[in-house]
Amino acid sequence: MERYSDIDRDSGVVRYEMGPDFIRVQFSDGSQYLYTNISAGSHHIENMKQLARGGDGLNAYINQHAKKAHQRQER
Repeated sequence: MERYSDIDRDSGVVRYEMGPDFIRVQFSDGSQYLYTNISAGSHHIENMKQLARGGDGLNAYINQHAKKAHQRQER
């Protein structure tokens, strides 16, 4: 997994991993969630990938648009 840069130092996200149709996100409490095109919709996945690359806003986006849209909790 790649380290989330967290430009503002205010995010609960610490790491992420992206694939063609998913993003896996690890939070500061150690929990890890898999979001897929099927579970959250491709529009949200692409937005989450863009925010992950930019290092800002991913946690807020998840809380607003995809909090319960994960395919599964992995940790």
